[in-house]
Amino acid sequence: MYDKNNVFAKIIRGEIPAKKIFENEYALSIEDIDPVASIHALIMPKGEYAEIYDFVSKASVEEQKGFWEVFQKTAEILDLKENFNTLTNSKKPPFFVQSVPHFHLHLIGGKKIKNLTNW
Repeated sequence: MYDKNNVFAKIIRGEIPAKKIFENEYALSIEDIDPVASIHALIMPKGEYAEIYDFVSKASVEEQKGFWEVFQKTAEILDLKENFNTLTNSKKPPFFVQSVPHFHLHLIGGKKIKNLTNW
């Protein structure tokens, strides 16, 4: 079940400030407040999707297109069109567990600051 009071939902509603990078009707990107590299953005849909499978199975074509437009524009703005990593987590282990229950994609580039194993 989606938690309407998670931190990303509050950012989307404008209740919590964030450093926005790019935004359209369907999604937005922000700077990560706990980066693992010198460039670390989060891209998230504005709709209520708890994790990636929820998004790809329930979001409309327009929402999905809008999400990927924000991804593309963010990569261009941050000059990460060729050298980057992406990561998204799910609700349960075996590896990393999503800390905020709202689907988001990490766009990571630049110089490494810390290891993902400590994340």
